[in-house]
Amino acid sequence: MISAFFNIRKIPELRNRVLFTLLMVVLYRVGCSITCPGVNASVLKHYFVERMSNSGDGGGAAALFNIFSGGALEQCAVFSLGVMPYISASIMMQLLTAVIPQLGKLSKEDGGRQKIGQYTRYVTIILCVFQGLLMTKQFVNPSDSILPGIRDTMAHYGQLVPENGFWFQLICVVSLTAGTMLLMWLGDQITDRGVGNGMSLIIAVGIVARLPAALVQAWKTVVPSGANIAAVAPMKLVLMLAFLVLVIAGVICLTQAQRRVTIQYAKRVVGRKVYGGVAQYMPLKVNYAGVMPIIFGQALLVFPSTMILMMAPNAPWAKRFSEALNSGWLYYVFYSALIFFFSYFWVATQFQPQQIADDLKKAGGYIPGVRPGKPTAEFLDKSMTRLTFAGAIFLLVIALLPAMLSRQANVPMLAAQFFGGTSILIVVGVVLDTMRQIETHLLQRHYDGFLRKGKLRGRFERSPEQRGESIGNTTLVWLAVGAALLVLAGIVAFFMSKFAH
Repeated sequence: MISAFFNIRKIPELRNRVLFTLLMVVLYRVGCSITCPGVNASVLKHYFVERMSNSGDGGGAAALFNIFSGGALEQCAVFSLGVMPYISASIMMQLLTAVIPQLGKLSKEDGGRQKIGQYTRYVTIILCVFQGLLMTKQFVNPSDSILPGIRDTMAHYGQLVPENGFWFQLICVVSLTAGTMLLMWLGDQITDRGVGNGMSLIIAVGIVARLPAALVQAWKTVVPSGANIAAVAPMKLVLMLAFLVLVIAGVICLTQAQRRVTIQYAKRVVGRKVYGGVAQYMPLKVNYAGVMPIIFGQALLVFPSTMILMMAPNAPWAKRFSEALNSGWLYYVFYSALIFFFSYFWVATQFQPQQIADDLKKAGGYIPGVRPGKPTAEFLDKSMTRLTFAGAIFLLVIALLPAMLSRQANVPMLAAQFFGGTSILIVVGVVLDTMRQIETHLLQRHYDGFLRKGKLRGRFERSPEQRGESIGNTTLVWLAVGAALLVLAGIVAFFMSKFAH
């Protein structure tokens, strides 16, 4: 595996793609530190440090949003919205394509996918303006319902927005919208000229950027400041690390697990040549829905309590309802039901057994022991239903691990996010996909991949993706110089701020 990293350097095109991806990641992390004009970023930074240092309430939607933005929200950065508006727009368009016949027909036409992609970007802009306006309103008038205890933090560190006029709101909305559109462009460039899926890679990098802070919080929990040797619990730290390795291994198995359905093609004689007569496999993934059920479940649990608290911030029943949806048995029941529902809902909208059966019949393929046509569709539907049930159970365990560790084992919520939930699923999925793409380049040049003896699932089954040309050496050098200057300017600004205080 180590030799595969050295082999990357021997392939100029692959080396340029990897370096270009790293430079785009650097630009993304720099943007996460650029504060929106007119915002006192130190207020939110202190707030999130205080809230995420304990295992209790982390600010609900704000804490979840801060994790997906890679810490940009606690800096009030121009990338605070992240790529979530684009992800939301993409999910909306996928669901609409499945339920609206006109969009489904458009997606099958030549150039239809590009047209739907254009519509997705228009929807993204609308979502950015709407979410940016809501976030700006929260900057101007922070609410205890969204950010519990924010007023106490403001009493110690000053106002979040000293001057909150119309021009500030306009500039802030434009900055947040432009930041998300710039992130979309960076993601497209990574997908086209780098390695991996750009949007997924940006989300994964934002999640991993919170790992150092999570490690610090976990260390403070195991080794309290000023404690003697007797108060230190090294065994707890060892068990946490072992449990983390076990969770990552389980997530990899869940992500890669699939059932291979044998497809036999009938022999055809065309002239003097014989076609068909070979057996192929149709992979049915256990976790077909991926991370979507967890994201939808979290969103539907956070949204009602947040809206009710905004409408009735001082009502006791609203606070009790919000607490019930964020902790306790009601939280676990609703969360489990939503994960199961969206697992089957996503499979029902994206997996079409009748269409697959018709395509197999037209191509002369059949499943051994199953008649073509309707019996094949019923067999695929039954198999996928069973697989989805097993995947939903495992997905439920992974989703509930952070909350259980936070409440039962007294693990800080920031650290508990890396033991399950969306964070670990996204990071593992992105790493596996990036490894596949790099390995494809290595195998095409007759180099060893990351796994010499083992076989990375999908290693010989995936055809190389049609991607754009890699960036030139001169452009890559100028990008590296620009990124180095930005990093140097950030370091200088950091030390100047420290010395000023």
